[in-house]
Amino acid sequence: MTDTIKNYFSQLKLPDPYSHKGQNGKLLIIGGSQLFHSASKWSLDVASKFVDMVFYSSVPGNNEMIQAAKKDFWNGIVIPRENVESYLAEADCILIGPGMERSEPSLLMLTANQLEQRLSQPLTQEDWNGNTELIINYLLHQYPAKKWVIDAGALQMVLPDLLTPSTIVTPHPGELERLESMMTKRAVFIKSTQGQSAFDQLLATGATIVLKGPKDFIYQGKNVIEIEGGNAGMTKGGTGDTLAGLIAGLYCTNTAEIAAAIGSFCNKQAGEVLAEKVGTFFNTSDLVQVLPEVVWGEYKAATA
Repeated sequence: MTDTIKNYFSQLKLPDPYSHKGQNGKLLIIGGSQLFHSASKWSLDVASKFVDMVFYSSVPGNNEMIQAAKKDFWNGIVIPRENVESYLAEADCILIGPGMERSEPSLLMLTANQLEQRLSQPLTQEDWNGNTELIINYLLHQYPAKKWVIDAGALQMVLPDLLTPSTIVTPHPGELERLESMMTKRAVFIKSTQGQSAFDQLLATGATIVLKGPKDFIYQGKNVIEIEGGNAGMTKGGTGDTLAGLIAGLYCTNTAEIAAAIGSFCNKQAGEVLAEKVGTFFNTSDLVQVLPEVVWGEYKAATA
C-alpha cells in the first residue's frame, strides 16, 4: 500500500456511532436491461454493504427478479424507471449504466439549442425502459450538480460535454477511446476547445476518470493516481460492475477522489485475496463477498 492510498484511507468517512439509518449514504442505481440481468445486481450487492439505503431501478423484468430476491436485499427499495426522479433528490449519489444497452446515437450532432430543447422534454415510459441515450443525457442535463458514477452502457452513450466535476466515469480503454471520439465530434458545438486534445477536453469538464486495466489510472485534472494489483482472474465479466458499485457506495459520503482511489485499490486487492486461495478460478460473485472484508482490513492496516 502506497503512502497516497494510506492518506486516502485516513480521510475515509465511516458511519458515526450516533447516526441513524439513512445518514450514512443513500444510493440510487439505474441499470440493467432486457438483455443484461446480472451486471446491475452485482453493483447492487456490493453497494448495499457500504451504504444505509439503495434505491434500485431497472426494466420491469429485472425489477421483478430483484423483488424475488428480496430476502437478500432488505436495505433497499425497488422502483420503476419512470419514477426515478422522485428519488433523485433524496439520493446522495446515482450509479447509472451497469447492464444498460447501447444504441445508435441520435443526440451527438445536435446543436446546443437543439440539445437543450430535446433534453428539456420529459421522457416517456417507453424511453425510461429502453432508451439509454435519452435516460443518461436527460438526467445529467436536469441534475448536473448531483454526484454521478457513470459506467458501462450509460458511459457509452453519454454526451461528454455534459460531464461535470461531480461525475465519475469508469471506462476501460475502448470506452475511453469512444468518449474521446464523441468529444471530438461534439467540439463543433462547444466552446474553448481549440488546441486541446479530446482527452484534455474531457479533463477540462472536471470529471474524475477511472481508467480500468491491469493498472488503473485515476485522472482528476492534472492529478494522476496509479493503482496496481489484481490478476487475470479479474478479466471475467462483472468485475467492473463490482468496482462501479463500490465506488458509488463510497462516493455517497466521501469525495470523488477518495471513492475512486479506495474503490480501485480494494477491488484489485480483493482479486489478489481470492487468487491466494483459488488462483484465477473465482467469479464476480466471489469478489462481491470478499470486498467488505478487504476494505475493512485495508482500512485498519492503513490507519493503525
